[in-house]
Amino acid sequence: MHQLKVLQFITPSGFYGAERWVLALANNIDRRRVTCDLAVTRESDQQDLTVAEVYPQEAGAVHYLDMSGRFDFRVVRQLCRVIRERRIDVIHTHGYKSDILGLLAAKKTGIACVSTPHGFPGKVKLKLSAFIKIGTHMLRYFDAVAPLSEELVSDVAKAGVARHKTRFIRNGVDLTEVDAVLASLPRQGQSGQAQKIGYIGQMIPRKGLADLISAFDTLYQENQALTLELVGDGSQRGELEAQARMLSSSDAIQFPGFRNDRLELLRSFSLFVMTSSLEGIPRCLMEAMAAGVPVVAYDIPGVDQLVQHEKTGMLAPHGDKQALAECCRRVLYDPELAATLATAARKHVEETYSGARMAREYESLFFELSGLEHADQVASGKAG
Repeated sequence: MHQLKVLQFITPSGFYGAERWVLALANNIDRRRVTCDLAVTRESDQQDLTVAEVYPQEAGAVHYLDMSGRFDFRVVRQLCRVIRERRIDVIHTHGYKSDILGLLAAKKTGIACVSTPHGFPGKVKLKLSAFIKIGTHMLRYFDAVAPLSEELVSDVAKAGVARHKTRFIRNGVDLTEVDAVLASLPRQGQSGQAQKIGYIGQMIPRKGLADLISAFDTLYQENQALTLELVGDGSQRGELEAQARMLSSSDAIQFPGFRNDRLELLRSFSLFVMTSSLEGIPRCLMEAMAAGVPVVAYDIPGVDQLVQHEKTGMLAPHGDKQALAECCRRVLYDPELAATLATAARKHVEETYSGARMAREYESLFFELSGLEHADQVASGKAG
């Protein structure tokens, strides 16, 4: 049997959903059949390269590609060198920058290329919007595009990707990582009056965190033992901190910044809340559900595949802060409901959104595109 060699390529913007997705695939891939290298761009001294630093050595090698500024076509040459030296069969890209650069490298070296869209940004600045449009346009030239949700399948169709190139592979969370971390910790979930609402992820406009802060302030007026912890970083962090300072609940709102111990922090949450306006199938929400933390979220495409109202979590209409606060109240003050939702949510993730299932589907796609699966079948037939 041939050893397939895949190169995951990402331009890290932190250590959030897409970066953790890459790790989940590496942790669950069948290492007897697949070597899974990682390439990351190194764009500044301040860039967060956690995904490369914690990447499992057993999965494959890590390659740092120096990039001048936020976009540099010279990275294509570096990618081609890695592809040739490591004899890569398939390059797998994540995000508009890696899509543009990775596709060019694939065409130059004659290997198969796959893109996984993790979501399409909403309103952005003009220059960034131009690059995103180029990246989105280039998706149609990939050998395969593998969206993570039905909503993203629709988005790539609108982008002009042919149906026969679109392979829907449902998002998955690394349950082995979640369980290993949580098994080492005592249950720290707070009960009674001292309860914590939490969020972990990027602080950017489409995450809608201003609504979460506003809803929390309403809840705090009723129960001043409540706290809110917003874990992460991003372009909107300063604005959100300014909003919080204006509220009477300001002392109860914490901004600890980016943390590597996100799974440990989940243990301290009584409730995980997501107020996004646009998502694929959000990894942070899957991790909360896998960790047994009750969830409340805005009812948007992608999220609605994870959370079924009053069964695996609570959903509020997008933008309805009063309904959001009411959903939080119900979970916070009804322990039986909270436990029922958490148990059902964990079961749902196990059955439908495991990283192991996701990795098997990607392995099949990689082998198909590389032609190695057919070569193995022919070799087996001759041997028989």
